[in-house]
Amino acid sequence: MTIRVLLADDQALLRGTFRLLIDSCADMEVVGEAGDGQEAVDLARTHHPDVVLMDIRMPGTDGLTATAAICDDPDLATTRVLVLTMFETEEYVAQALRVGASGFLGKYVTTEALLTGIRTVAAGEALLSPGATRTLIKRFLTGSSPAALIAPVERLSDLTPREREVTALVAQGHSNNEIADKLVLSVLTVRTHIQRALTKLGARDRAQLVVIAYQTGLVRAEPTSF
Repeated sequence: MTIRVLLADDQALLRGTFRLLIDSCADMEVVGEAGDGQEAVDLARTHHPDVVLMDIRMPGTDGLTATAAICDDPDLATTRVLVLTMFETEEYVAQALRVGASGFLGKYVTTEALLTGIRTVAAGEALLSPGATRTLIKRFLTGSSPAALIAPVERLSDLTPREREVTALVAQGHSNNEIADKLVLSVLTVRTHIQRALTKLGARDRAQLVVIAYQTGLVRAEPTSF
């Protein structure tokens, strides 16, 4: 199946570069280009892409607002947003995850990482590598502010003890294989627990599962030195 991608970036040259890379792959195609957030939302509703490659900083409607609009639209339930960001704006990454983005990449990512990221998100996985993003999640999804815990703990009430345990390990950055080893389960069983947790919590993907785990206090960040 061909992965349909929408590009949202105010730099036409960068959009053109991404289009060339994506269209060169047999399993992907660019279905549209947007120069700002509102255009991205409009084109997403027109084309129903599998993945929106979304820049954060754009004139007019920014990428965060556009991401929230796309992720809140029930008609776009199968559309995933992959955010592009600069390293120095990490706080925007956390905001993007809160509003429903499925992952993020550095704006000047390598070709291989970009294409792999699109495929990862299109497959329904979160682009949250266990090692590279654990610190980011701890720092910006929780932090010291009580406002970070914005989801009621009762939201977890439908989860079984095992589903809570697996969800917590996902939020701590463990891969399915690592969780299987820790709990002495098969990888298939781990995937089943994750899918059930996603369904019960109404989460779009693994990224939102991580956000919910931290926001409900199922997992708390420990003080980290920077």
